[in-house]
Amino acid sequence: MKRFSLILSLTIVLAMAVLGGRFISHSFSSQKDKTDRAVLNHVRYGLFNVEEWKSQLSVILAGEVNTLYLKKTTERELRKRLESLLNTLIDKVYQRVQEGNSKSTGGRLKQSFMNMFVNLDDIKKGIPGYADALMQELTHAKTKKQVKAVLNEQLERYFDETFEERDNSRIDAILARTGCSDVETARARLDGDISARRVLIRNEAALLAILPVILFSWTALNRRLVTRTQYILLILSLVILLAAGVTTPMIDMEAKISRMGFVLLGHPIQFENQVLYYQSKSILDVFWILISDKDFQMKFVGVLLVTFSILFPLLKLATLPAYRYDYRGARKNNVIAFFAVKSAKWSMADVLVLAIFMAYIGFNGVITSQFKQLSAAEQGLELLTTNGTSLQPGYYLFLTYILLAMLFSGVLAGETD
Repeated sequence: MKRFSLILSLTIVLAMAVLGGRFISHSFSSQKDKTDRAVLNHVRYGLFNVEEWKSQLSVILAGEVNTLYLKKTTERELRKRLESLLNTLIDKVYQRVQEGNSKSTGGRLKQSFMNMFVNLDDIKKGIPGYADALMQELTHAKTKKQVKAVLNEQLERYFDETFEERDNSRIDAILARTGCSDVETARARLDGDISARRVLIRNEAALLAILPVILFSWTALNRRLVTRTQYILLILSLVILLAAGVTTPMIDMEAKISRMGFVLLGHPIQFENQVLYYQSKSILDVFWILISDKDFQMKFVGVLLVTFSILFPLLKLATLPAYRYDYRGARKNNVIAFFAVKSAKWSMADVLVLAIFMAYIGFNGVITSQFKQLSAAEQGLELLTTNGTSLQPGYYLFLTYILLAMLFSGVLAGETD
């Protein structure tokens, strides 16, 4: 029976080691893909990008220019306007001619003949005919074509002169990494890879959590048969769980506009999957961010985070076998005795689990509330927001480690005072 227990324990721990390595590798790859996808979908490259607006507006305006025509009501209004302008033009021309002729004797004589033979009212009677001639010319197919050509040329010039200097080095790096030639292809490839890995990671995490539970349950039922080797294997299973929990993302925080649209000149303008904020961090990621900060206080917090949440639990697990079996008088060593017996009250791993969960609830609530206000702020604007905040498998593995570590200390450790 002891041999069977040993073989079972060894098999489970080896399986956990292999599975843990695969889980960490797949989690790293998925985290990288999610971050790259968030960059590609970020509002700075979409909703806040001049080039994106140009691409949509140019199509709309070019279409409006190419379908430009005068409606009957517009023709009537334009005809009235032309008649008014022609009437004003004739008056101004006649007035200017009079002013010019009044400056000399010959001019005054010329003006006398004009007054005798030219009737200004008769000229104005022909204004409707002049307006008809102008309207025929404006509505002529050749004229329309020339007007559209001029408008399209001006539009192209305007869009060429409207640009924004933006650093696209991150986009280029992502395209190079994914082996894609354009952003849309890269998005599709990343979405496919993330979806495929999501199922794989969840299955690996579930199995990685179940295996140590089986091991601890079997050991708890057969405590009298536990050997030193099995005791160490139990500790190794906890170490594997801890490593998988602290090195992989525990929480994904994402706020994005899934779809925003409105109608301009009868044409829809839409932006989809506009990421406002995205972070996917593990405990070690947070530690490196804090320790890399220039502020000493941030560095200090990072050291405390690792010390009390990772280092203390590891030292406790490392010293437990020596203390329990009194290896070379280990119980008399104050350092070993401290970490094996008293360090539990200094460990904040359980507090960290609660803090992450509360951060998830808080962030989820704030983003949901703000998005509701944003969605109801404007009428005529279609706005669909999405809060993608979620706890990740790393969190549940870390939680499993905390629970099993408590069980190990309270029930299986058998610490001797």
